Amino acid sequence: MKVLVTGANGLLATNTIITLLARGYQVKGLIRDTRKFLLPPHARLELAVGDITDARSLDRAVAGCDYIIHCAATTDQRLLRYADYHRINVQGTQNVIQAAVKHGARKIVYVGTANTFGYGSLGAPGNETLPPGAPFADAWYAKSKLEGQRQLLAAAGKIAITIVSPTFMIGPYDGKPSSGTIIRMGYGKKVVFHPPGGKNFVNAEDAALGVVDALERGQHMEAYLLAGENLTYRAFFQKLSAQTGQRTLLVRVPPPLLQAAGYFGDVLRWLGVRTALSSINMKILCVNNYYTNKKAQAQLGTAFKPIESGIDAAIAWFKDHRLL
Repeated sequence: MKVLVTGANGLLATNTIITLLARGYQVKGLIRDTRKFLLPPHARLELAVGDITDARSLDRAVAGCDYIIHCAATTDQRLLRYADYHRINVQGTQNVIQAAVKHGARKIVYVGTANTFGYGSLGAPGNETLPPGAPFADAWYAKSKLEGQRQLLAAAGKIAITIVSPTFMIGPYDGKPSSGTIIRMGYGKKVVFHPPGGKNFVNAEDAALGVVDALERGQHMEAYLLAGENLTYRAFFQKLSAQTGQRTLLVRVPPPLLQAAGYFGDVLRWLGVRTALSSINMKILCVNNYYTNKKAQAQLGTAFKPIESGIDAAIAWFKDHRLL
């Protein structure tokens, strides 16, 4: 069986390709620039140059594939218009659906985001039944991923659909780096300023296992949160400090200061300056958005390790690639 993985050089996609190869699949990776691919050659792996926003290149990539794992998306928080997210995360997803149906693919596994579902507290974490809540309901990235998810579900009469929704991933093969930036923020630092909120952290390798488990066992039109540990930012940096054996002074940034920075960012964005600073993003840093992985464990059989293993793997990979 051949599986197409879109966005093949991303953190989750790369780890997913490793898992697919380990389970014996033929894999095709869709990528815009093969020079950015992070894995060595493999007999059962081929790369297709293309882009999900380019219907012709996508059509060529999908041809001959039995399954599609759709990882490609933009998460860039500096984009100034919702249309920039829509073009990739929504229209690109529509292109994937059309190509998959045209070529008779059996199933699409859509990689969404946990923030299209409502978050909860430590005692009552968010799950797959809850609608997105503020401030994520107003965040353009989450809105575009939710719209893409709805496009998939609308096509469920034409092709099998399963949705996986990872939380904040930590692990190796983070070439940009993306979420691994938080490791670089804290590694080796004597003082770390951290926001007051918290989130769910998941090992990227575990999330990849969950993606492939969803390909094999995920039910039609069902969504699965791929979640790990619910931690405050302070607790995460404490774990990072413990893993590195270094003593770090952790300083909590007050919410009013973050909000002031966010409003300043809103002004900059209104002036056309590309920045991740915004009032919505700063509000996100102030909430504890926690999730449960019970459904993925029960229905997919996916196991989730403590986040320390993801931290260790990320540090080792960053060091090997001179990013730390």
